[in-house]
Amino acid sequence: MAQETGRRGGLDGQAVLLMAGVADLAVSTLGSAVTTVRGLLRRSDTAELASAAEQDLVARGRLALDRCTNVPPAHLEVLARHARVHRGADGG
Repeated sequence: MAQETGRRGGLDGQAVLLMAGVADLAVSTLGSAVTTVRGLLRRSDTAELASAAEQDLVARGRLALDRCTNVPPAHLEVLARHARVHRGADGG
């Protein structure tokens, strides 16, 4: 995924990735998430754990969106690569 240049676009993209990560986590591991949250609430380093959890959710969101939006390469791009390979094999 391309990195946004503007601050607002970056925050919007971050929010989308965060929400996609939360949705993916909820669907795949709802039962273990509840147990994990109970354990986290008893810890003294919750601020660091929350930061690590946010980073993990953003990464999961990026993977979930990449999985859902995987677009095949353009037809002309495939033809250009094919021609480049054949030109290299022919010595031209």
